[in-house]
Amino acid sequence: MNSNQIKAILFDLDGTLRHHIPTGDEVFLDYLKSINVDFSEEDKIRAAHWEHYYFASSPEIQEDSKTFKDDSAGFWINFSKRRMVALGLHQTRAAELAPKVSAYMGENYKPEVYVPEEAPFILAKLREAGYILGIVTNRDEPVHEELKTLSLDSFFHFSLAGGEVGAFKPETRIFEHALERAGTSAPETMYVGDNYFADIVGSLRAGLVPVLYDPSRLFPDVECAVIRNFAELPDLLK
Repeated sequence: MNSNQIKAILFDLDGTLRHHIPTGDEVFLDYLKSINVDFSEEDKIRAAHWEHYYFASSPEIQEDSKTFKDDSAGFWINFSKRRMVALGLHQTRAAELAPKVSAYMGENYKPEVYVPEEAPFILAKLREAGYILGIVTNRDEPVHEELKTLSLDSFFHFSLAGGEVGAFKPETRIFEHALERAGTSAPETMYVGDNYFADIVGSLRAGLVPVLYDPSRLFPDVECAVIRNFAELPDLLK
């Protein structure tokens, strides 16, 4: 990476700048433990990788979105089943437990939203240094108002949701649209995100400079720079 050429830094939103406490994984797994479902640390990592893959505009989520287009409850029951299969449960047992697990999550998962405490300071420094900053997310709808709610809107020159352009990470087209808005070339643009399958694979395909935000070390062996804290980002730009 030739960091001296970087002119723009683009960020994912969910899981990168916008977080939940507790996480869905924590509540989901704690509930499974309470109903005597056993799993190992290896199982947990495998299921977490699967969840990242699934939400990276995977063929499976595209199929499920069509199948359950008018059935939100059915979508989440099916998701719970898929998630438990990824954790190592047999298809039959996962299907049996899925309605109960999905209902529990719907009733009890009420997380708080937070932004990593160091992020606003780092974003302010990057903008002051002259970098073009943008948000690129797989949301269906624009996120301008949410950025205001999170007190992040003043840091960014633009934000782009996949639904606005009909393209979702890891598709290259969403990154191409982002580059047009930033007014920079791919080698001049860094992309920071937490989802290896959407953010790193996608930005690599599009020729951007990828940085994986991985505070829990979920993806230890990747072909790009990795940060665990936003305070580490300026060191990549020196």
